[in-house]
Amino acid sequence: MAKMSGKGQFTTVQKAINSIPSNNKQWTIILLNAGVYKEKVMIVKEKPYIILKGMGKSSTVIEWGDSGNSLESSTFKLYAPNFMARDITFKITWAPAALVRGDNASFYGCGFIGIQDTLTDLIGRHYFYNCYIEGAVDFIWGASQSLYQNSEINVKSKEIGVGKAFITAQGRQSASEASAFVFKNCKVTGTGPAYLGRAYKKYSTVVYYQSSFDNIIDPEGWNIMRQAGNEKYITYAEVECKGPGADMSKRVKWEKTLTAEQQKKFVDQKLFLNQDGWIEEQRLHL
Repeated sequence: MAKMSGKGQFTTVQKAINSIPSNNKQWTIILLNAGVYKEKVMIVKEKPYIILKGMGKSSTVIEWGDSGNSLESSTFKLYAPNFMARDITFKITWAPAALVRGDNASFYGCGFIGIQDTLTDLIGRHYFYNCYIEGAVDFIWGASQSLYQNSEINVKSKEIGVGKAFITAQGRQSASEASAFVFKNCKVTGTGPAYLGRAYKKYSTVVYYQSSFDNIIDPEGWNIMRQAGNEKYITYAEVECKGPGADMSKRVKWEKTLTAEQQKKFVDQKLFLNQDGWIEEQRLHL
């Protein structure tokens, strides 16, 4: 495994990434010193096996002030498979802080700060552990197969005056896809009011498992963006959640009740997205 020491060999994060050979097959760690890196960063699909490692999500920040197209304006864009980030915050003014569309991508102790479309979790299998995600409008969206574990989801709707916030806009399009967002042992905090999600596509799938909700969740819990009439196909579920926002007595009637077997397929990491052990293999290199 190669390592770039963080002692100033490169003046930008992008220059360090560009120095790694295309079609690299050796895990390479890029160490980022504490500080604010004001730049856009992109990892193209020909640059797999990269680890971006900061000094802490509060002290190592990659930031840009763009807005506009949610697929083009991201501060950080990942297209390569086999990627890890640790202890870094990705930040933007309005557009996505990060766009993730490479398979087998994992984030540990990372932050994602924005307002709308903060985390474009687009395509692939992704794992987020002990992360912090902040926003107000559809701020976790896309059609990936992702597990968010032990993470904080912070709603900022009151501060920016958007009315009601929408945490997720999940984009599963067919019954045959594995696409879903699963929040396991997470906490939803902030100012609200907020919906846990709104259906972005016909088979939108989001599960909150053993998570806690502040008193900011709209009593209905869930909403539909453009998919009215497809409620029977949508899988929105809360399992063993707690906190003042977890009262399900007034939730939408089409929220699903999962069987024990269905629950396990979502919340068991091995069954949901780690069948080939890629998460454990990656951890060996952190």
